[in-house]
Amino acid sequence: MGHDRRATVQVAQPCRVAPHFAALVQRYLLPVVRVLWRPTLTGLEQLPVGAPFLLVANHSAGVGAAEILSFLALYLRDAGPQRPLAGFALPIGFHVWPLSAVHRQLGTIPSTYDAAAATLAGGVPILVFPGGDHESLRPICQAGRVDFAGRVGFLRIARTAGVAIVPLGIRGAAFTAPILLRGRWLAWVLLVPRLLLGVKRWGVSLLGLAGALALVAWLPVTWPWRALAVWLWLGSPLTFLPWLPWTVRLRIGAPLPAAELFGDGSDAALAGALARVQAAVQAEVSAS
Repeated sequence: MGHDRRATVQVAQPCRVAPHFAALVQRYLLPVVRVLWRPTLTGLEQLPVGAPFLLVANHSAGVGAAEILSFLALYLRDAGPQRPLAGFALPIGFHVWPLSAVHRQLGTIPSTYDAAAATLAGGVPILVFPGGDHESLRPICQAGRVDFAGRVGFLRIARTAGVAIVPLGIRGAAFTAPILLRGRWLAWVLLVPRLLLGVKRWGVSLLGLAGALALVAWLPVTWPWRALAVWLWLGSPLTFLPWLPWTVRLRIGAPLPAAELFGDGSDAALAGALARVQAAVQAEVSAS
């Protein structure tokens, strides 16, 4: 979570889903996700009432579209838009249309320490995917593995605010957009992810590979133009679209109180807290 100019985003009403947007989700999005991914969301009763918390989840399939859309539709259906929950999102998305418009409608917040502190201080819980692009781009052979890559920023947020962490395990989403390869070098070779999207690593998905092969075989232009088309395609977020139907399971576990996780509040306790939270999310993934 950086502090560059892209992170300077003001969110007037974090977590406040626009009523008309919630209605659109229920009318149009929910039927679509039920057909494509048959999602289930269990454990809502585990969420603390009347107090902020961090809902911490594993992340899959590039941009995580299937799991995010499934959670959004089911949460609004079962908990309702009146129950606050602000999602973390990359700060750059608040400056890029149409993502910026969607963020305004959903009340999401930029993934910065300042935004998190202000949101939690206002009594609003936050949904966090600590593994970020590292975890969401993991190869499909590691689909069931929770891996936060040693990141402890979310733990510092919870420790400072004194809030509980609630594990959310997601299973099946990785198979909606299978990733074949992950690497930092891909973000540099393809340039678009690093320079325009601001991400440090990138992946090659099954859809990306299939599209590249199709461009090579059928694009009616000379080879330099085919190569350019393949290069642009592989660097596009469109390669992470969830195109395969698969059952997505979302399971919320018991809260982990801040006092139990952080002990004396020292940085030395963060490694143990990370291991415990990651294990708790992994347990929900395995049980879902």
